[in-house]
Parts: sequence; structure tokens; C-alpha cells
Amino acid sequence: MFGMLGDASDTSAALTKLRVDSSEEAFSLTRLRLEKSIQRGWLKFLAVLLLALTGCLSHTQLLQQPKLAGPVVDADALQLVRGINERYDQLHSFAATMDFTASVGGTHRGERTDYSSCLGYILFRKPQMLRVLILVPVLHVHAIDLTSNGTSFTLLIPSKNRAIEGRNSVAKPADNPLENLRPNLFADTILIHSISPDQIVSVIHQSATAQDARTKQLVELPAYDLTVLSEAPPTQSPAPAQVAKPLRVIRFSRLDLLPIEQDIYDANGDLETQVLYGPYQDFGGTQFPSTIDINRPLDEYRIRLTVNKLTVNQPLRDDQFELKIPEGIHVQKLE
Repeated sequence: MFGMLGDASDTSAALTKLRVDSSEEAFSLTRLRLEKSIQRGWLKFLAVLLLALTGCLSHTQLLQQPKLAGPVVDADALQLVRGINERYDQLHSFAATMDFTASVGGTHRGERTDYSSCLGYILFRKPQMLRVLILVPVLHVHAIDLTSNGTSFTLLIPSKNRAIEGRNSVAKPADNPLENLRPNLFADTILIHSISPDQIVSVIHQSATAQDARTKQLVELPAYDLTVLSEAPPTQSPAPAQVAKPLRVIRFSRLDLLPIEQDIYDANGDLETQVLYGPYQDFGGTQFPSTIDINRPLDEYRIRLTVNKLTVNQPLRDDQFELKIPEGIHVQKLE
């Protein structure tokens, strides 16, 4: 019996040792798994932290790459100036039939009014003779008649039974911006004036992208921006820099070196007039923009001219620029 008890004790001890060994092994396995889990957690945390610190949290998206719209033409500032001057010098007069579209208003007024398209005519003869006639739709009677000799102007508005006379430099604002039409609005925008030798110019390269309406392909449109500055006035004392006023910025397409945009600044350096020149067409051997968009951001009105017919360098008589005010029309003189 004692032998049997001894065997039982040995067996119990062996079982106890086995259980202890199994528990230690299980504990060791559990601890190993826990350590690996903690390591994986730390690795994930460190990976996220590293991405956050390096700014590398990203998502890559494939984009359409633009293609050049065509072979580019290189030119320097003086070549661009010569091109502008030659184009202006070659044109002595023109008579154009155009469609006029206007809109008045914007964010400052809180509303915008769009006007129906009107047929009209523009006559110009150098140095500064101008006549602009806009007709009422359908009836084709005179809506606005504007004439100028380069110094003074007359604006006739038959529907309001009034006329305005004054010097071209007068800019007295009226409630209706279209009554502020002045000869310079057309004379300075339809033709890009030449650049004089005393003015300062600089050129920078620009590029824009647009989507081809037919192919839906993005195209890159390289351009030159020619900035025209006034001559810096002399100073009586040493100054940190010479100050010149911006006059204009003319943008050229580098595909053909034709002007496509012109920004005109006033004496305070504010953008007074922005002009966009549409696709050029051949009018009797003269390359001329088919559309001219004139934006006056300070006055909040816009005019689009669509050229239907253009004849250049044909004789224009003096009487074609005369505007006779009918009897009974109230004449407002601006001083």
C-alpha cells in the first residue's frame, strides 16, 4: 500500500510539475504574442506619425497633361513694340459694321442689366476723328450717336431727348453708365495705340490652359505680357527708387505674336479698362479681331463688339463725322 501511495505521490507531483510547466509555457506564449502585438501597434503608430510629420499623407490622381496649342514664336520686348507700332501706323482709317452688346451693373450695384444686341457703325480717321452710331433693335432708329474730333465730343441720346457735350477728358459720372460713354473708350481699345520712345517697356512670359471645345483636350497657350510704363519723372533729392506709372499691359499670343488682351490703367494705377481681342479674321487683307470685349470694372459696365464688316484706309469725309443736334433736344454741357 505504501508503495502504491508512493507511486501516487510521484504521479501527482509529475502532474503538478506538468501543469506548472504548461502554465509557464502558456504564459510565455501569451507574453510573446502580447509583445508582438505591442510592437505591431508601435510600428503602425510610428508609421502614421512619420507620415503626418513629413506631410506625406496623400492620394495620387492622374491628370490630363496639356499639349502646346502649336509651335511658339520667340520675340523680345523691342520686337513686340515694333509689331504694335507697325500695325498702328499701317491703318489710317476704317469703317466697321458691328453688333453691340452691353451689360450694366455688378457686385457693387447689387444687380446687372443685360441689353439686347444692337446693330451699329464705327468710323475712324487719324489722327483722332471718331463716329459711333448705335441703332435700336428692329426699328433701326438712332439709339446713341457719339462723335469726337479728338479734343471734344458730342453724345446724342434721342430716346431721352438729350445731348451731352464736353471735352474728352471730362469724366463726370452719370447714374446710367452708358451715358458715360466717351470717345476714348473706343479710340483706345479698338486700335492698340503705338508705343513712344520715351516710354519704358518690359516683358514677361505667361502661360494659360484651356480645353479644346471639339477634342476636349487641354491645350497650353503661351503668351508674352508687355508692360508699358511712363517715363520716371526727375526727383529733386535722392530717392530709394525711380517711380514710373503703369500705362498699359498688352498680352500677345506666342503662336502668332498678335495681341489678345490689353489692360489700361488710370492716373491712380487702377485698372480702368480691360480689353479682350477674339480670334483674328482677314478683312480685305487686314488681320483684325472678330470680337472685342471691353470691360470697365470701376464703372461696372461691359460692351462686346462683334465685327461683321470692315474696310480700312478708305477716304472718309469730314461731314461723316458731323453730328447735328435736332431742335428741341436738351443739351448738357460738361465743363
